Amino acid sequence: MLPSHDNDPKHTSKTTVAFLKNNRVKEIQWPSMSSDLNPIEHLWTILKRQVEHHSPSSIQALKEVILEEWKKIDVAIC
Repeated sequence: MLPSHDNDPKHTSKTTVAFLKNNRVKEIQWPSMSSDLNPIEHLWTILKRQVEHHSPSSIQALKEVILEEWKKIDVAIC
């Protein structure tokens, strides 16, 4: 098992391991429980801040704002 996995069964199943190997997926190595090194955590923080500026008043408005703001995020900064 590689350090980038968090021992979740779907990450360590034979099927997943075989898929990653067969498709020559390069994995980023980092401690599985280190949120400061996990890029998706930074992405969620950015999105949350952007959505909060809009103060949507309904679920539909929230969905629209999320999609709008998601498209604006430069993935290079994450």
